[in-house]
Amino acid sequence: MLRFSQNSHYKLSFLVLVLWVSHLVDSKSGFELDEPLTYLWPLPSEFTSGNQTLTVDPTLSFSALGKGGNSKILIEGFERYKKIIFKHVSGISLFGKSRGIRSVYDISELRFIVNSDSEELQLGVDESYTLFVAKKDGKSIVGEATIEANTVYGALRGLETFSQLCAFDYETKSVQIYKAPWYIKDKPRFAFRGLMLDTSRHYLPIDVIKQIIESMSYAKLNVLHWHIIDEESFPLEVPSYPKLWNGAYTKWERYTIEDASEIVSFAKMRGIHIMAEVDVPGHAESWGAGYPDLWPSSTCREPLDVSKSFTFDLISGILSEMRKIFPFELFHLGGDEVHTDCWTSTPHIKQWLNDQNMTAKDAYQYFVLKAQEIAISKNWTPVN
Repeated sequence: MLRFSQNSHYKLSFLVLVLWVSHLVDSKSGFELDEPLTYLWPLPSEFTSGNQTLTVDPTLSFSALGKGGNSKILIEGFERYKKIIFKHVSGISLFGKSRGIRSVYDISELRFIVNSDSEELQLGVDESYTLFVAKKDGKSIVGEATIEANTVYGALRGLETFSQLCAFDYETKSVQIYKAPWYIKDKPRFAFRGLMLDTSRHYLPIDVIKQIIESMSYAKLNVLHWHIIDEESFPLEVPSYPKLWNGAYTKWERYTIEDASEIVSFAKMRGIHIMAEVDVPGHAESWGAGYPDLWPSSTCREPLDVSKSFTFDLISGILSEMRKIFPFELFHLGGDEVHTDCWTSTPHIKQWLNDQNMTAKDAYQYFVLKAQEIAISKNWTPVN
């Protein structure tokens, strides 16, 4: 095992930086520090480029063909990315026109061809796309910039890649595309590309969660694993069991069902799934703030009481409410770090174990499988 002190960590970071800069100026790398670089992330599966530099019109227009061309997801995505691409140009273009600065651009339109009008977002949805960017010369059938995809979500991924090709030039104060013409044919290597967010241990406001989702789209991540509930707090509203969110840190650090629905809708507009997690039977002490009967005892508070039907009725109620909010086919049930001492030391649970002829380990298995059955009954695929 390698061990680094804080000082050696800084030295290592500096060494990496030096090596990286050396690579850039190395004649073998083909790049110089002052040469425009194009960074694509993740690297597309197939691409070719050239040696031209194209300018992009700050009034870039949208056009669409195909069954999915009028999708709200696509139209709003285009407007969103247009603000990102031209964030430095917002006031310059009007100023430039009054001064007689450039009014002819190589790329003035971004065309989309979306073959399907389905906006269903499930695991494995087609996210492939092709992107062609070239100077319009009157000979090309495609012309300027074209993204073709089978679904609107593939079109969004292509739009992200197009935005990465666009770079602001501080000398000309214009957006340019280097190393054109570009031909990119891309699809994800993995159907599930996730980021886990724990808002039980660290409450995050809705706007912050949205910023994280937005940043995920820039790296083409497509699953937010939302670990909403844990032993520290229960911030989510469950209408059928209204005392559950008594386990929130404070009454201000909560998520209403409308908040959760808003997060799901916001994510879908960016082609991102929300996989919710309710961790059982361990990591559930916060549940008992509203319903103490879920605890094995008042002094031994987790795992959840395996001996009571109320425990499983409540889990079923939570999952029924959450199914109305979270359409993604996967639901995470946690299941880790279950220390069963409270079961074997609490008299009524110890008696139940004896009656069922179960060890604590058997009861752990029983609980996990029963929770899975509940999730499956709600048309979810359980994850542990």
